Amino acid sequence: MRGVLYEFGYCVPQGIGHLKRIETILDEPNSDLPALVRAKCQDMLTQFAEISARIDSHTKTVKRLAEETGKARRLQTMPGIGPITALAVEAFASERANFRRGRDLAAWLWLVPRQHSSGGKERYGRVSKTGQADIRNLLIIDAMSRLNWLGRRFVPEGSWLARMMARKPRMLVSIALANRMARQIWAMLTKNENYRDPEQAAAV
Repeated sequence: MRGVLYEFGYCVPQGIGHLKRIETILDEPNSDLPALVRAKCQDMLTQFAEISARIDSHTKTVKRLAEETGKARRLQTMPGIGPITALAVEAFASERANFRRGRDLAAWLWLVPRQHSSGGKERYGRVSKTGQADIRNLLIIDAMSRLNWLGRRFVPEGSWLARMMARKPRMLVSIALANRMARQIWAMLTKNENYRDPEQAAAV
């Protein structure tokens, strides 16, 4: 739709936030847009509105379901964890009794680097794409949103996260944070406790 409008001299930036601008162009009474182009664009805007309404409806359903179970409510006390991730962990993660520690859950999700160690030397490769992809991808997305929300200004100086952000690429930091979140999820479910910031807890 942006491309079609550009052919007629209307430049609209990318992003769903600019749909209102397209609506204004189409509603302009003195517009030189052909009637067929105007009708097709209006039809696409109607489809966008219908899809957005369905997404909003599904989102409300997910939020309601996430409030009905204690595990999902508990998981959402962790910064970055929303109702979709909380329900995914509850639905797809193996019973926490199968994991002796949080690292085992992170390894099951393949949030740990591959090892290529030999001769007593430890060598680590990239994170594999095998394992439980749904929860892994959700945790990485949650970690990235958490980093975007915090920004560098709100990360405590000298903290683990601050040290990681100072020397590692952003994507690698997100994966490392997702690994840490997976371990914390195991602890929360095992101890039946809400989220507690590890660094603040250690300072108490």
